[in-house]
Amino acid sequence: MSLVNFSAREITCKIVYYGPGRSGKTTNLHYIYGRVPADRRGTMVSLATQTDRTLFFDFLPIELGTISGFATRFQLYSVPGQVYYNATRKLVLQGADGVVFVADSQARQLDENIESLQNLQANLLEQGVDVRAVPLVLQYNKQDLPPELILQQNELDDALNFRGLPSVPADALSGRGVFETLKAISALVLRRLSQESPK
Repeated sequence: MSLVNFSAREITCKIVYYGPGRSGKTTNLHYIYGRVPADRRGTMVSLATQTDRTLFFDFLPIELGTISGFATRFQLYSVPGQVYYNATRKLVLQGADGVVFVADSQARQLDENIESLQNLQANLLEQGVDVRAVPLVLQYNKQDLPPELILQQNELDDALNFRGLPSVPADALSGRGVFETLKAISALVLRRLSQESPK
């Protein structure tokens, strides 16, 4: 749920990067953080577990405009991918205004992607949120790997894209598709905010 700061005339929205372990959630956030000007971002906070990390930082996007005279600020989070950190996933997901699901494009990871997407749906439902009501973008990461190892965008759409969501092929290490994904989810979140804000 977005936070409104009337004195600063800012709306803060929370975007959560969700997906299986090692799919590229952290890589996405590191890439974005490294390329957003320092005066447009806060400090990155990393909450490390034994085998995974949850990252958080906020930034003031460039050229995203205002909603009813309020500037928009986004807080970006990643969840740990391992299934045994589900309690942390639930906590990070709480109050999300939008979700980026980062799928691993490797054919051998398809079952993990499906399991993680089902886990996202279950965790939202547990919070009383229908996944169909949440702005959601699918990112198909690791598209830089040899073609024989990965599924193409249309194949991943067939397996994961249950409602014609925006999907972006990506290589988060090089940055290909990273900002396209961020722009897509930001646009969905801002559109929803515009519809909900008083005129």
